[in-house]
Amino acid sequence: MVTSDWRRGLILVGNLEEVAEKAAKWLIERRPIRTIRDWGISFSLWPVHLTTSCCGAEFAATYAPKYDAERLGSLPFTHPRNTNMILIEGTLTRKMARVARTTWEQMPWPKFVIAMGACAFTGGLFYNSYNIVMVQDILPVDYFVPGCPPPPDAVAHAILKLQKKVRSGEWKPRDIEDKTKLEELMSPIYKKAEEHIAVYNKIKEKIEV
Repeated sequence: MVTSDWRRGLILVGNLEEVAEKAAKWLIERRPIRTIRDWGISFSLWPVHLTTSCCGAEFAATYAPKYDAERLGSLPFTHPRNTNMILIEGTLTRKMARVARTTWEQMPWPKFVIAMGACAFTGGLFYNSYNIVMVQDILPVDYFVPGCPPPPDAVAHAILKLQKKVRSGEWKPRDIEDKTKLEELMSPIYKKAEEHIAVYNKIKEKIEV
């Protein structure tokens, strides 16, 4: 808030940190800064190490010396909190689906998802198995790579398509629209997390006392 007094000039009243944060968000969304930001993100696509199934061999080949996806600006990394892309490598069982969703939730924005192989989005050979989860039911997929297994050059092409999408400014924070299956799958995990948080808060209160 700004008030004025002809004898003293301008007086600025308000939360400086809040104003600075709003100003930074406004500035980042304006060109050319936004263009530079999107360019930097497109060449900093770091997939987390999360091998879910046999397509992991094709994932490894994509980043091996022959195809060398690092030259495209994509480098596998270890920690979810330092990565911004998940490559779902084929089949997702219920157990691994929970791990994939938990990993995705730990990643900072912006974050992207590429699903590899027929098993990832149709179930493939395991289409009628009770324990198979479709990737699109738990994660917002940006690109699907068809094949069983998909060749490394197809995976590299998906990375290039994602880079083009990011540079054009078409990406935005998003999640799956229908969360019915997600809630049913993740409810035990969320419940356990709430229990851990409650125990942590109790311990924290005792320490502070």
